[in-house]
Amino acid sequence: MKRRDCLGYLSSLAAATAFGGGTRQLFASEQAASGLKITDVRAILTAPAGIRLCVVKVSTNEPELYGLGCATFTQRARVVQTAVDQYLKPFLLGKDPTKIEDIWQSSWVSSYWRNGPVLNNALGGVDMALWDILGKRAQLPLYQLFGGKSREAVDTYRHARGNSPEEVVEDVRRFQSQGYRHIRVQAAVPGLATYGAKSRDTAQSSEQANRDTKVWEPKPYVRFIPKLFEHLRHELGDEVELLHDVHERVPPILAIQLVKDLDPFRLFFLEDPFSPEDIGYFPMLRQQSSTPLAMGELFNNPHEFTGLIKDRLIDLIRVHISQIGGLTPARKLAAFCEYFGVRTAWHGPGDVSPVGHAAHVHLDLATPNFGIQEAREFSQEEQDVFPGCPELRDGYYWPNQRVGLGIEIDEALAAKFPIQDEPPFDIDWGNLRRADGTSTKP
Repeated sequence: MKRRDCLGYLSSLAAATAFGGGTRQLFASEQAASGLKITDVRAILTAPAGIRLCVVKVSTNEPELYGLGCATFTQRARVVQTAVDQYLKPFLLGKDPTKIEDIWQSSWVSSYWRNGPVLNNALGGVDMALWDILGKRAQLPLYQLFGGKSREAVDTYRHARGNSPEEVVEDVRRFQSQGYRHIRVQAAVPGLATYGAKSRDTAQSSEQANRDTKVWEPKPYVRFIPKLFEHLRHELGDEVELLHDVHERVPPILAIQLVKDLDPFRLFFLEDPFSPEDIGYFPMLRQQSSTPLAMGELFNNPHEFTGLIKDRLIDLIRVHISQIGGLTPARKLAAFCEYFGVRTAWHGPGDVSPVGHAAHVHLDLATPNFGIQEAREFSQEEQDVFPGCPELRDGYYWPNQRVGLGIEIDEALAAKFPIQDEPPFDIDWGNLRRADGTSTKP
């Protein structure tokens, strides 16, 4: 703010107070004096890699000053778009984009009902965009505004998979040859629709997919996974850090048995042994196993994870940062975790946009209790649509030194990759069933 503007601002505050204008006039005077305002809020849907992404663009009245944020909830992309364009936009127009905390708090309560994935993602996209604006206005990379670097690069893990233990070993070695030290492993269980083992058939229509029921049974999986890790350790040794995702697919008592059976194989972490509805089982599990536990991919509400952290029942937090409302709550969550020895491992697969991955990198660089980052190798199409994608090299994400989030979007090119509504991304989730036809968790 220039000296003349500052004097005028102080004079307006004094006048409002002296003449009994009260709080309302003070607030109005501050709004008028700040100058910078939000002029547009818009959701952009694009799918350069075939995955439905949602990016929020917040524009201001300062020429060329805008911010980007990730609001990707790929299973309900158009609903998030509606929440941004029809509900958050009218609420935010004219507001000062530098008042990030106030905008977050007021937007969060503006719908009355809160802590849902659609509205949280919409708010998360706006929140990241506001931080991007602040970094650009300060002419600093965002990690500098978060306190500066705690490390030079961000250690990551990738996903190895196969239809047999031998194929998984081959895939792990491929990633090791590229410099990765942490690798998640998933393998197909014969005869079952196993999470993470195979790509979905995207050629099916909804009608075809609804007829093609996916069958899942937990007991064969629970018997198979310890054998997989026994084979992996025998072939790969102890140097590589191995991870595995249960994906909440088994009953809690079977999950407890599985974690105990995996103790000898020294995992870096086991993810989502329980669903959010079953977190009450964590104390029982913690008493019986020393395997590090990661949890939180499906969390929306802070009350889902605060107890797990304060009671030291998990080792890494795995939330999807747009799903909990963006960078503002994610920073608070990371700080809360630090006091209880819990590390960060933000959710970062292909259904997080490159803008979301850039946000991860800035958080990871500045967070002292960083643990590991799930990584995505961006396709050429993604890199073209989103100039400034974080560089993935030697198993690390490396930041660029651009201001703000350091990433942009080519809107004209993004429009050439429209999202496809048929078939829906989530068609398999709802059609996963037990052998007797019972619907089960994905």
